[in-house]
Amino acid sequence: MTYAIIVVLIIGFVLIARRSQKGIEQMTTTELKERLNESHIQLVDVRTEGEFKGRKIKKAKNMPLHELGKNLNYLRKDELVIVICQSGVRSRKAAAMLKKAGFNNVANVKGGMNAWSG
Repeated sequence: MTYAIIVVLIIGFVLIARRSQKGIEQMTTTELKERLNESHIQLVDVRTEGEFKGRKIKKAKNMPLHELGKNLNYLRKDELVIVICQSGVRSRKAAAMLKKAGFNNVANVKGGMNAWSG
C-alpha cells in the first residue's frame, strides 16, 4: 500500500514538472552542438559575466539571468532561443521567463555548461 502511494506521488510530481515547462524544449549539449551552425538560432547564456568570461560557447550572447528581463528587446521572437547556464537551473528559469514574455520557440540546455565538452 505504501509503495503505491509513493508511486502515485512520484508520477504527480513528474506531471507537475512537465506542465510547468510546457512548450519549452529540453535539449542536450549534443543536440546543441548539432544546431550551432544554424543561422536562425539565438544562444543565450544566462550565467554571470565572470562565469561567461571564464568559459563560453562562441555563438552565445551573455545575458545574465538577473538582467534578462531588460534585454528581451535584443532577442527575436520569431527565431528559436536556446538558453544555457552552468547546470540548467537558471536557464530553466530564463526559458520560463521568455515563454511568459511571448517567445514561442524556446529550448533549455539540460546540464548546462557542466555537460558541455566543446
